[in-house]
This record gives sequence, structure tokens and C-alpha cells, in this order.
Amino acid sequence: MIARFLLLVSVASTSFITPAAFAQDTTPQPVDPAAETQNPRSDVIVVTARRRQETAQEVPLAISVVRGDSIEATGNFNIVKLQQLAPTLQVYTTNPRNTSVNIRGLGVPFGLTSDGFEQGVGIYVDDVYNSRVAAATFDFLDVAQVEVLRGPQGTLYGKNTTAGAINITTNQPTFHFEGRAELTVGNLNLKQAKAAISGPLSDTVAVRIAMASTSRRGTLFNTNSDRWINEQDNLGLRGQLLFQPGDDFSITLSGDYSKQDPECCGTAFVRVGRTQRALTRQYDALVAAINAANPGRNYAVSRNVYDRRTDLDSSLNAGNKIGGVSAKIKWDVGPGTLTSVTAWRFWDWKPENDRDFTGLSIVSKSQNPSQQDQYSQEFRYNYESQQIDFVLGLFGFKQRIDTQGTEQQGADASRWSLTGAQATDPAILQGLTASNTQYLKADSAALFGQVSWKVTDALTIQPGARINYDKKSGYYQRVVTNGAGEVISCTPTPAAGSTLAAQCGVYQPQISAPSDSAWNFTYDFNINYKVARDILAYATYAKSFKTLGINQNGLPLNADNTVNYDAGTVKPEGVNHYEIGLKTQFFDRRATFNLTAFRTDISNFQATVNGGQFGTVRGYLANAEKVRSRGIEADFKIVASDRFTAYANGAYTDAQYKKFTNAPCPPELSGGTLQPANVPADYSQPGVPGAFSPRQCDISGAGLPGVSKWAFSYGAEINQPVTLLAKEGQVYFGVDGNYRSRWNSNASPSIYTSVKGYALTNFRAGFRGEGFDIFGWVRNALDVDYIETLQVAPGNTGLIAGQPGDPQTWGGTIKFSF
Repeated sequence: MIARFLLLVSVASTSFITPAAFAQDTTPQPVDPAAETQNPRSDVIVVTARRRQETAQEVPLAISVVRGDSIEATGNFNIVKLQQLAPTLQVYTTNPRNTSVNIRGLGVPFGLTSDGFEQGVGIYVDDVYNSRVAAATFDFLDVAQVEVLRGPQGTLYGKNTTAGAINITTNQPTFHFEGRAELTVGNLNLKQAKAAISGPLSDTVAVRIAMASTSRRGTLFNTNSDRWINEQDNLGLRGQLLFQPGDDFSITLSGDYSKQDPECCGTAFVRVGRTQRALTRQYDALVAAINAANPGRNYAVSRNVYDRRTDLDSSLNAGNKIGGVSAKIKWDVGPGTLTSVTAWRFWDWKPENDRDFTGLSIVSKSQNPSQQDQYSQEFRYNYESQQIDFVLGLFGFKQRIDTQGTEQQGADASRWSLTGAQATDPAILQGLTASNTQYLKADSAALFGQVSWKVTDALTIQPGARINYDKKSGYYQRVVTNGAGEVISCTPTPAAGSTLAAQCGVYQPQISAPSDSAWNFTYDFNINYKVARDILAYATYAKSFKTLGINQNGLPLNADNTVNYDAGTVKPEGVNHYEIGLKTQFFDRRATFNLTAFRTDISNFQATVNGGQFGTVRGYLANAEKVRSRGIEADFKIVASDRFTAYANGAYTDAQYKKFTNAPCPPELSGGTLQPANVPADYSQPGVPGAFSPRQCDISGAGLPGVSKWAFSYGAEINQPVTLLAKEGQVYFGVDGNYRSRWNSNASPSIYTSVKGYALTNFRAGFRGEGFDIFGWVRNALDVDYIETLQVAPGNTGLIAGQPGDPQTWGGTIKFSF
């Protein structure tokens, strides 16, 4: 495996091409003048991964750095697109709330929306933690660089992060005037404008203001509404005020606001797979029955997802408002620097979805608007000396999220969900409504620190530790009303075959108030050795955790139809992480090659399960016994000359459930009458209509969802000095691309949700000079058909829906700066 991997990386590094600005470290940054004199071709990038400024090659951990100009050049304008440049990053989204950001396959349970658990990948913007992935789906605005830190980072970052961290740094106010403006137009009616200006208000006060606006036509045509959906409609604003009376003290006040208001996020028909439901109760037969009951209707939809046509009949919206304010104080106190970061952030989410994924009126309304407020305070003291460096921090966090959910059954629901005579009576389910009220309160506090002891000029020992306290409390209430608006009750259990029994089989009233707290102590130990001036070897062990979770979307039922309150809380994850790495530079530091091998073992992995053993198919959060992720990563770049740069990054990731005995069953093993309790599950009849279905499935050994075993990114740029229209500059040509091998898009891997691997290639060409850059670009230049996500439609009817990736897009960009 390793030999194959290194061979592929070697081939990629000599044959693929990349942007001059990208890298893991491609664009030179201001560094020590003496060092530059010694090596004028030194390729240096400064990072703050360890809460102090240092070059990426000095940091003894796996880190990818993407510069702001590379983000712009390659069109990767938010976190969702960032995975195209960082192979070990997996980002999948069906809408902003349902977004998974994982590193090495770890982070959050795939496909589950719940506020009751923590993300394993911390997202920070200018040192401010963003607690929900959905609250970090804003467009990148005036970004200087993005650092992707792989592996546990809890002893350096305020909120414990078991899988890694994404550290976003924006451009800061300056005491000299500078500004930039950018305009992009393209097909699909793309219009994007960006601008930023910075300068002094006095000798001690500077200000920076930035804005960005993006609009683009959607990529799916809804024949029901006669509109293109899944569009982009984004606006972002950021302002910063810097007060710096001296070199030893500064205060930065920041405020930002981002608004997204697209008609999004719809799906298209992908395929139908056989389940164990009775054949007459599966998708094709149900559609035929509805057409027969409605002469002249003849419902049908394109069965080629790449026709980019859908027929969703429910309202769609992905309204997302994100913003906040922060105050960052830096003060040189004694021999070190004290940093205080105080922040408040909000997230206002107003979605509307079509949860049956069809143009039939099965679920006629589905919306779960949420409002979040979060407050955080971090104190950090950094000390550096010739022999000892350390960081000591204190972090406090408070969060509240309120959600008001509504889901309603439509005119076709009875025919779709009921049998016999009840299926012919639309009034039984039409208008049946579940109204959910819920909130989450979360409090967290941590004391953390890390010490670097430089034993010799070459050897450094770096231990770290963290003490963490978390408390979570939630509330969930579901009230169910029938089509007449009357509240129904499902206790005691209604008589079989009754209208009430049919209604309770779809929505059941419920109330729960889970609450729990936990203390945790974690630590890590790193040893690194400078083998030579430009060769650094390191090894890391980390004992980490992801804090407890609570179920916020309702609980499963016991056999007697009562609520199983024991499922209200979820145990913390326990993490053992091992990593070794080698960082090298050669060819007079023109070339960089970094290699990392890792293994992460997790006990009590927080995953999606179902309540099949209790007679319900409702999904909720619980603990898988053991998960393991292991792999190897390589990053290569070369600055061959002022005229040519290239990079190739690759990752092999083997992430799997080592032991998961009560997992949800995939659709091919679902939908039939449940097998008897307390007997071994029978998996021998997948996709056989009428077969008995396991109550739960043992998927031990199966791969984690969303993870490609192989992933690569690559690119290059070549330029030539010219004089054009009396302007001196460079004509340049660049190409970048990425490849991901096959992966599965369901929490329990299914033969129906396997997503084929794909490779995307992008080109750009332009002319740049002092203060300007004009270029044209083509993304997905080969117009590759690929799937971003697949989803299993509810009800075990076999319907699989999905979202195709962007088709070929093209356009032009003009940038000016002073």
C-alpha cells in the first residue's frame, strides 16, 4: 500500500500542475532579512498553528496551508469547496445545516442533523470558535490564509478538537493605505464582486472594511416551479478597527455579517434500489398506484440525474444569517504575551425542504428554523525563550439554540404510507402535522497548555494537557395534530387498524428533557528532532476526547410504546491518536516534501443509529463501540524557478467501524417485518421484497461514510514576462485539479449509495502586473458528471435522491489593488 502510494505521489509530483499562490506553502512571505539573504529562493510561509508565528516547516504536525490568493484563483470560496485543495478534508452538504466537515474521516456523524453533539473539527476565524458547522458556511471574505491542522488539537485550541482544526485568518487593518477590488462574471449568470480597503484614522487607529457579493443561477431545473434551484445568493460584510498605541499593546474590534438567501437545496432522482418492503409498497409500485388513482396525472420524473431536472413540489429555502462581534487584546506582559479574545456570534437558520424528494404531495411541509447565540472568552499567555516555549490558556463557552419545527403530511401521504382501505382515504394523513419545540443549552470551560522544551538545538520535547468541563441540557416536545387541527394522543396504544393507529404510525407525540455533564482530562506528547537544517522528524501521541452529547431530535420508543429516556444522553468519545511525520526541503529549499503516517482509535464513537429493536425506524445519536482511522499523507511542491511552480498532495485513508453492532441497517436490509427479538440477525436476503428485516445491523469492518480511500490534489503555473498595452507584467497559465476515489453516502454503507470516484480539472490563463490581474478560467473543464451526495428517501421505498456536482463553468475575473 505504502509503495503504491509513494509511486503515485512521485508520478503526480512530476506530471501535474498548480497555482503559484497555493500550497501547503507556495507563496513567499516576509521573513527574516538575514534568512532571505542566505537563500533568496527560500519559500517560506508563516502560520499560527501553535498560537505563535513560525514557518510551516518548523511545526511538528501535519498542516496544509491555503493562501487567500489561491482560494480566489481556484474558485474555492468557502469551506465546502476547500476539500478540492486539501485531500484529507471531507466536506459534504445537503444544505448549510446538514454539513459535515471531517478530517481523515472523523469529526461529526455523517448525515445527522442534531445540535446535541460537538463537531470534532474546530473552525476558527481570527481565533474565534464557530460552534456549528452551519454557522461557518459563509463565503471566505478578505481571507489571508486557511490552515488545516490534522489530528487532535485540544491542548492548543480553546474548544477541544479530536480530529483537527481549520484556522482561518483574515487580512488585518494596516497603518498604510491599501485597497483591492475584484469583479467576476461567468456562465450560469455568475456575478461576484469583492472589495476591501484599509488605512489609518490616526497614528494609533487603523480600520479595514471588506465586502463580497455572489449570485449564480441554480444547477437543477425544477419543472414544478419552472425555476432553476440550488442557486447562490450570498452577501458578506466585515469591519475591523485596530487601536495600537505602542508595539506592546493592541486592541482589534471586529464585526461581520453574512446573509445567504438562495432557493435551495433540492435533490434529483438518482435510482431505485430494492428493499425488503413488500413489492407493492416500493417506489415504482406506489407511483403506479397514485397514477391509477388519479386519472390523467401520469406522474413521472427524469431518471437521469445528469439531466439536472427535478420536480419538487414543496417550498425550498436555505435562508442563513451569520454574524457577530469580537474584541481581541494583545499585551506584552513580562517576558510573554497575553491575548484575550471575547466574542459573541449568532446564527439564524430559516429552511424549507422537500423531505419526500419527489413531486408528490407526501410530506407537504418540512421546516426547522433555528436561532443560535454563542458567547466565548479565551485568555492565552505565550512565552518564548531560547530553551522553553509555552502556551497556557483558559477558555469559556456558552451557547443556546432554539428550534421550531413543522412537518406536515400531504394529499398523497395515505396512498404512500398506508395499506388496504386506509390507503384510499387521503383524509387520514392529509394535514397531519408534527410541531416540534426544542432548545439546547451548552456550557463549557477548559484549562489547557503546551510546553516546548528545546533539549538541544536539534531535539525538542513538547507535552500538552487539558482539563475540560461540559454541561448540556435540552428540551424536546412534539405535538401532533390531525387534519382538523385536533391534538392527538398515542397513549394508550390505539387499536390496530384504526385511523388513530395509522396517524401514530407516522408521528407520535413526545416530550423529553435530557441533561448531563462531564469532566475530562486529556494530554498529548510530541517529540521532534531536526535531523539536518531542512529535515524535521516528529512523533506524536495524543489522548483526547469529544465531549458528551444529548439527543435533541426525539428519542426512540420501547417495545411498550413508551419513550426510552435512557437514550437521551450519549457518552463522550475516547481518542488515542498516533502520528509520525517527516518534513523536508531540498534543491536549495526550492522543493518541499512532507510525509505523515497516522492511526486514530476511538471508543464510544458518536454515530447515527436507529431504534429498530424498539419497533421504530427513527434515527438518533448513540455510541458505536470502536472506530479506527489510519493512513498516510504526502505533500510535495516545487518552486523550480520564477517562471514555474507545481504541487501534488495525496492521502490514503482507511477509516472503518471496527465494532458497531447496533447500527442502522442499509435500505436493502430494511422495510420488511422485523425479525424476532433476541435472535441472531439474518442478513441473507438483501433487497428481497417481503423478507424479514434485521432489527439492527452489525456493520463492524465497514468503511466510514464520506471517506475516499484515495484522494489527490495537484496543480501548477507557468508564466512569462511580457509588455502588453504598455504595461509590464506576466502572461501566465495555470491548472489545478483533484481526484477522489469511490465513497459511500450513507451512515451504514449501502450498495445503493456508493458514489463513484471522479477527477476534476480546472484551467486559468491571464495577465498580471503591478496592482492588477486579469484572467479567464474554466472549472470542471472536462465537464465531468459526478455526484456530491446521495440520500435515502424516508419510508424504505427504495428511492435514492442526490445532488449532482457543478457542470463545466467558465468566466473571467478582474482584480485591482493599491
